Amino acid sequence: MTVTHKFVLLILFVAASVSLLAAQAQQLSQKPATIASTINATWSMIEDQFVSLADAMPDDKFSFAPTAGEFKGARTFAQQVRHVACANYAFFNEIEGKRPPDDCEHGGPNPAKTKAEIMQYLRESFKYADQVLTAINTENALAKIEGPYGGPSTKLGIAVLAVWHASDHYGQLVEYLRMNGIVPPASRR
Repeated sequence: MTVTHKFVLLILFVAASVSLLAAQAQQLSQKPATIASTINATWSMIEDQFVSLADAMPDDKFSFAPTAGEFKGARTFAQQVRHVACANYAFFNEIEGKRPPDDCEHGGPNPAKTKAEIMQYLRESFKYADQVLTAINTENALAKIEGPYGGPSTKLGIAVLAVWHASDHYGQLVEYLRMNGIVPPASRR
């Protein structure tokens, strides 16, 4: 190895070390993570992707339900979105110790029917969940929760279940969009 090669390697090593130290210093200067902020990072991602996916389906396709293959009894797109909105309320009501809405399997008590009404219901359910998530902390994360939509569990357990649930239905609705020739917004980025 020539002196020039050694010098270049030394420069690269110093540059990499300085970059690593700068990144570590930046991490140390940031506010430490909390339970709420850790869960909210993933929740915010699914919230953004789910809402944009639901919004991408045209009004006239909200009644779409797959029929080819093993889809007997599958919910329509609108029913899926209403179900997720109701379940968001249900999970986070349970975290707050409140009675969750009835019949989330069928969209719950909210009368939303049009795309605009269903989208409002969905957005409000995520907004409510966002507010409840901020209250989960090290003192109450393992507090026992009872309820029909995820109990018995803990506040943390129900929050994780809510993330899984929205993600599961997001995956189902990706297929609904693609069956209608629509690329989901998250796949366009």
